[in-house]
Amino acid sequence: MIIAKERLVRLPEVRERTGLSTATIYRKVASGDFPNRVQISTNVVGWYESQIDAWIANPAGWRAAA
Repeated sequence: MIIAKERLVRLPEVRERTGLSTATIYRKVASGDFPNRVQISTNVVGWYESQIDAWIANPAGWRAAA
């Protein structure tokens, strides 16, 4: 069995790839309109790249899994 490792992307790359500001990203996370962040360490967060890709493919239709 091959287990693919999921890449985590940090905030600067998320901002660059989505074109959103930091405030907008966090506002959308809070409302459920953007993928949740993953705590990497005490002061570091990231996002799963596959979830960011899914959001970019359909930002208006993306919803967090229930």
